Amino acid sequence: MSNALVNLTGKLADRFGMGPESDPLPILKATAFKGPVTDAQMVSLLVVAHQYGLNPFTREIYAFPDKNNGIVPVVGVDGWSRIINENPQFDGMDFEQNEESCTCIIYRKDRKHPIKVTEYMAECKRDAGPWRSHPRRMLRHKAMIQCARLAFGFGGIYEPDEAERILDGDVPVFKSTKAATVAAQNEPEGLEDFEKAYLELMQKAAENGLEALEKAFNSAPASKLRTAFWIKHGSSLKEIASQALLIDAETGEIAQ
Repeated sequence: MSNALVNLTGKLADRFGMGPESDPLPILKATAFKGPVTDAQMVSLLVVAHQYGLNPFTREIYAFPDKNNGIVPVVGVDGWSRIINENPQFDGMDFEQNEESCTCIIYRKDRKHPIKVTEYMAECKRDAGPWRSHPRRMLRHKAMIQCARLAFGFGGIYEPDEAERILDGDVPVFKSTKAATVAAQNEPEGLEDFEKAYLELMQKAAENGLEALEKAFNSAPASKLRTAFWIKHGSSLKEIASQALLIDAETGEIAQ
Protein backbone atom coordinates (compact mmCIF):
# COMPACT_ATOMS: atom_id res chain seq x y z
CA MET A 1 0.00 0.00 0.00
CA SER A 2 1.41 3.42 -0.98
CA ASN A 3 2.09 6.18 1.56
CA ALA A 4 -0.46 8.37 -0.22
CA LEU A 5 -3.17 5.75 0.21
CA VAL A 6 -2.29 5.22 3.88
CA ASN A 7 -2.47 8.98 4.47
CA LEU A 8 -5.82 9.42 2.73
CA THR A 9 -7.50 6.38 4.27
CA GLY A 10 -6.31 7.56 7.69
CA LYS A 11 -7.98 10.93 7.13
CA LEU A 12 -11.15 9.18 5.99
CA ALA A 13 -11.17 6.93 9.07
CA ASP A 14 -10.75 9.97 11.34
CA ARG A 15 -13.52 11.86 9.58
CA PHE A 16 -16.06 9.08 10.11
CA GLY A 17 -14.94 8.26 13.65
CA MET A 18 -13.33 4.92 12.91
CA GLY A 19 -10.89 3.55 15.45
CA PRO A 20 -7.17 3.19 14.72
CA GLU A 21 -7.63 -0.58 14.30
CA SER A 22 -10.20 -0.16 11.51
CA ASP A 23 -9.33 -1.03 7.93
CA PRO A 24 -11.72 0.82 5.58
CA LEU A 25 -9.93 -0.16 2.37
CA PRO A 26 -11.73 -3.48 1.73
CA ILE A 27 -15.10 -1.78 2.30
CA LEU A 28 -14.16 1.10 0.02
CA LYS A 29 -12.96 -1.17 -2.74
CA ALA A 30 -16.22 -3.12 -2.62
CA THR A 31 -18.43 -0.03 -2.38
CA ALA A 32 -16.76 2.61 -4.51
CA PHE A 33 -15.35 0.52 -7.38
CA LYS A 34 -16.52 -2.20 -9.70
CA GLY A 35 -13.84 -4.82 -10.24
CA PRO A 36 -10.10 -4.71 -9.46
CA VAL A 37 -8.62 -1.36 -8.44
CA THR A 38 -5.04 -0.11 -8.16
CA ASP A 39 -3.58 2.04 -5.37
CA ALA A 40 -3.28 4.95 -7.81
CA GLN A 41 -6.97 4.72 -8.70
CA MET A 42 -7.95 4.59 -5.03
CA VAL A 43 -5.79 7.63 -4.30
CA SER A 44 -7.42 9.56 -7.14
CA LEU A 45 -10.90 8.86 -5.81
CA LEU A 46 -10.04 9.63 -2.18
CA VAL A 47 -8.38 12.93 -3.12
CA VAL A 48 -11.60 14.03 -4.83
CA ALA A 49 -13.78 12.70 -1.99
CA HIS A 50 -11.68 14.60 0.55
CA GLN A 51 -11.72 17.78 -1.55
CA TYR A 52 -15.53 17.87 -1.74
CA GLY A 53 -16.31 16.27 1.62
CA LEU A 54 -18.19 13.38 -0.01
CA ASN A 55 -18.76 9.99 1.61
CA PRO A 56 -17.64 7.04 -0.55
CA PHE A 57 -19.06 4.55 1.99
CA THR A 58 -22.62 5.69 1.14
CA ARG A 59 -21.76 6.08 -2.56
CA GLU A 60 -22.11 9.85 -2.57
CA ILE A 61 -19.01 9.44 -4.69
CA TYR A 62 -17.75 6.37 -6.52
CA ALA A 63 -15.65 5.65 -9.59
CA PHE A 64 -15.41 3.76 -12.84
CA PRO A 65 -11.98 2.84 -14.20
CA ASP A 66 -11.34 4.45 -17.58
CA LYS A 67 -9.49 2.99 -20.56
CA ASN A 68 -6.22 4.71 -19.58
CA ASN A 69 -5.96 3.20 -16.08
CA GLY A 70 -7.34 6.39 -14.58
CA ILE A 71 -10.78 6.91 -13.06
CA VAL A 72 -14.04 8.68 -13.77
CA PRO A 73 -15.16 10.12 -10.37
CA VAL A 74 -18.96 9.89 -10.23
CA VAL A 75 -21.16 11.89 -7.84
CA GLY A 76 -24.82 10.94 -7.50
CA VAL A 77 -27.62 13.50 -7.43
CA ASP A 78 -27.77 13.42 -3.61
CA GLY A 79 -24.04 14.18 -3.46
CA TRP A 80 -24.40 17.10 -5.87
CA SER A 81 -27.33 18.46 -3.84
CA ARG A 82 -25.28 18.30 -0.65
CA ILE A 83 -22.20 20.10 -1.96
CA ILE A 84 -24.47 22.77 -3.47
CA ASN A 85 -26.39 23.29 -0.22
CA GLU A 86 -23.22 23.28 1.89
CA ASN A 87 -21.57 26.03 -0.16
CA PRO A 88 -21.60 29.12 2.09
CA GLN A 89 -22.52 31.39 -0.84
CA PHE A 90 -25.55 29.34 -1.95
CA ASP A 91 -28.75 31.41 -1.73
CA GLY A 92 -31.33 29.14 -3.34
CA MET A 93 -32.29 27.92 -6.81
CA ASP A 94 -35.26 27.94 -9.18
CA PHE A 95 -36.23 25.89 -12.22
CA GLU A 96 -38.11 26.81 -15.39
CA GLN A 97 -39.10 23.71 -17.36
CA ASN A 98 -41.20 22.70 -20.36
CA GLU A 99 -41.24 19.72 -22.72
CA GLU A 100 -38.24 21.02 -24.68
CA SER A 101 -35.86 22.39 -22.06
CA CYS A 102 -35.07 23.00 -18.40
CA THR A 103 -33.40 26.12 -17.01
CA CYS A 104 -31.76 26.09 -13.59
CA ILE A 105 -31.22 29.41 -11.81
CA ILE A 106 -28.80 29.52 -8.88
CA TYR A 107 -28.49 32.54 -6.59
CA ARG A 108 -25.29 33.43 -4.76
CA LYS A 109 -25.16 35.70 -1.72
CA ASP A 110 -22.13 37.54 -3.08
CA ARG A 111 -23.45 38.31 -6.58
CA LYS A 112 -26.01 40.73 -7.92
CA HIS A 113 -27.14 38.53 -10.82
CA PRO A 114 -28.05 34.82 -10.68
CA ILE A 115 -26.40 32.14 -12.78
CA LYS A 116 -28.68 30.55 -15.40
CA VAL A 117 -28.07 27.43 -17.47
CA THR A 118 -30.48 25.80 -19.92
CA GLU A 119 -30.28 22.17 -21.02
CA TYR A 120 -32.31 20.87 -23.98
CA MET A 121 -34.16 17.56 -24.16
CA ALA A 122 -33.17 17.00 -27.79
CA GLU A 123 -29.47 17.20 -26.89
CA CYS A 124 -29.57 15.12 -23.70
CA LYS A 125 -32.23 12.42 -23.96
CA ARG A 126 -31.17 8.80 -24.40
CA ASP A 127 -33.29 5.86 -25.48
CA ALA A 128 -32.63 3.63 -22.48
CA GLY A 129 -32.60 3.64 -18.68
CA PRO A 130 -33.96 6.54 -16.62
CA TRP A 131 -33.91 8.88 -19.64
CA ARG A 132 -36.62 6.69 -21.15
CA SER A 133 -38.77 6.37 -18.01
CA HIS A 134 -38.18 9.79 -16.33
CA PRO A 135 -36.87 12.21 -18.99
CA ARG A 136 -38.04 15.45 -17.33
CA ARG A 137 -36.48 14.52 -13.99
CA MET A 138 -33.21 13.58 -15.68
CA LEU A 139 -33.15 16.88 -17.59
CA ARG A 140 -33.75 18.78 -14.34
CA HIS A 141 -30.81 16.97 -12.71
CA LYS A 142 -28.63 17.75 -15.72
CA ALA A 143 -29.51 21.46 -15.63
CA MET A 144 -28.92 21.69 -11.86
CA ILE A 145 -25.50 20.07 -12.07
CA GLN A 146 -24.30 22.13 -15.04
CA CYS A 147 -25.48 25.32 -13.36
CA ALA A 148 -23.77 24.36 -10.09
CA ARG A 149 -20.49 23.82 -11.93
CA LEU A 150 -20.57 27.35 -13.27
CA ALA A 151 -21.91 28.94 -10.09
CA PHE A 152 -19.41 27.34 -7.71
CA GLY A 153 -16.53 26.10 -9.87
CA PHE A 154 -17.00 22.39 -9.22
CA GLY A 155 -14.52 20.55 -11.43
CA GLY A 156 -13.16 17.04 -11.92
CA ILE A 157 -16.39 15.25 -10.91
CA TYR A 158 -19.15 13.85 -13.08
CA GLU A 159 -22.77 12.84 -12.72
CA PRO A 160 -23.77 9.24 -13.59
CA ASP A 161 -25.13 10.03 -17.06
CA GLU A 162 -21.92 11.84 -17.99
CA ALA A 163 -19.85 8.93 -16.69
CA GLU A 164 -21.72 6.50 -18.92
CA ARG A 165 -21.17 8.75 -21.94
CA ILE A 166 -17.47 9.04 -21.09
CA LEU A 167 -17.07 5.28 -20.92
CA ASP A 168 -18.94 5.02 -24.23
CA GLY A 169 -16.43 7.48 -25.71
CA ASP A 170 -18.91 10.33 -26.21
CA VAL A 171 -17.30 12.78 -23.76
CA PRO A 172 -13.60 13.44 -23.02
CA VAL A 173 -12.56 12.83 -19.40
CA PHE A 174 -10.23 14.95 -17.32
CA LYS A 175 -7.33 12.60 -16.56
CA SER A 176 -6.51 13.38 -12.94
CA THR A 177 -4.98 10.12 -11.72
CA LYS A 178 -1.31 11.10 -12.01
CA ALA A 179 -1.77 14.64 -10.71
CA ALA A 180 -3.92 13.47 -7.80
CA THR A 181 -1.41 10.80 -6.83
CA VAL A 182 1.52 13.23 -6.91
CA ALA A 183 -0.44 15.78 -4.90
CA ALA A 184 -1.37 13.27 -2.21
CA GLN A 185 2.13 11.82 -1.94
CA ASN A 186 3.74 15.24 -1.50
CA GLU A 187 1.03 16.99 0.50
CA PRO A 188 2.84 19.23 2.99
CA GLU A 189 1.62 20.06 6.45
CA GLY A 190 -0.64 23.11 6.38
CA LEU A 191 -2.07 22.53 2.91
CA GLU A 192 -5.59 22.07 4.24
CA ASP A 193 -5.51 25.52 5.89
CA PHE A 194 -4.05 27.00 2.68
CA GLU A 195 -6.96 25.48 0.73
CA LYS A 196 -9.48 27.00 3.13
CA ALA A 197 -7.88 30.40 2.64
CA TYR A 198 -7.43 30.36 -1.14
CA LEU A 199 -9.47 27.69 -2.95
CA GLU A 200 -12.79 29.54 -3.10
CA LEU A 201 -10.96 32.80 -3.91
CA MET A 202 -9.22 31.19 -6.89
CA GLN A 203 -12.38 29.45 -8.06
CA LYS A 204 -14.13 32.83 -8.18
CA ALA A 205 -11.18 34.34 -10.03
CA ALA A 206 -11.13 31.45 -12.53
CA GLU A 207 -14.72 32.21 -13.46
CA ASN A 208 -13.41 35.48 -14.93
CA GLY A 209 -10.75 33.83 -17.09
CA LEU A 210 -7.10 32.80 -17.03
CA GLU A 211 -5.75 36.31 -16.46
CA ALA A 212 -7.86 36.75 -13.31
CA LEU A 213 -6.85 33.28 -12.12
CA GLU A 214 -3.16 34.08 -12.62
CA LYS A 215 -3.55 37.32 -10.66
CA ALA A 216 -5.27 35.51 -7.77
CA PHE A 217 -2.62 32.79 -7.76
CA ASN A 218 0.19 35.36 -7.64
CA SER A 219 -1.52 37.10 -4.72
CA ALA A 220 -0.91 34.01 -2.56
CA PRO A 221 2.50 33.88 -0.87
CA ALA A 222 5.07 31.92 -2.88
CA SER A 223 5.81 28.73 -0.93
CA LYS A 224 5.75 24.94 -1.03
CA LEU A 225 2.12 25.17 0.02
CA ARG A 226 1.24 27.25 -3.03
CA THR A 227 3.08 24.80 -5.30
CA ALA A 228 1.32 21.79 -3.74
CA PHE A 229 -2.00 23.62 -4.00
CA TRP A 230 -1.48 24.15 -7.73
CA ILE A 231 -0.47 20.52 -8.32
CA LYS A 232 -3.69 19.44 -6.64
CA HIS A 233 -6.14 22.04 -7.99
CA GLY A 234 -4.47 23.67 -11.00
CA SER A 235 -6.07 21.49 -13.67
CA SER A 236 -9.62 21.97 -12.36
CA LEU A 237 -9.06 25.72 -11.93
CA LYS A 238 -7.79 26.04 -15.49
CA GLU A 239 -10.79 24.04 -16.67
CA ILE A 240 -13.08 26.58 -14.99
CA ALA A 241 -11.11 29.48 -16.47
CA SER A 242 -11.30 28.03 -19.96
CA GLN A 243 -15.09 28.19 -19.70
CA ALA A 244 -15.09 31.72 -18.26
CA LEU A 245 -18.59 33.00 -17.76
CA LEU A 246 -20.02 35.59 -20.07
CA ILE A 247 -22.81 37.10 -18.04
CA ASP A 248 -25.14 39.64 -19.58
CA ALA A 249 -25.01 42.82 -17.53
CA GLU A 250 -28.79 43.09 -17.42
CA THR A 251 -30.12 39.54 -17.28
CA GLY A 252 -27.22 37.64 -15.73
CA GLU A 253 -27.75 34.90 -18.32
CA ILE A 254 -24.79 32.87 -19.48
CA ALA A 255 -23.96 33.24 -23.14
CA GLN A 256 -23.76 29.71 -24.54
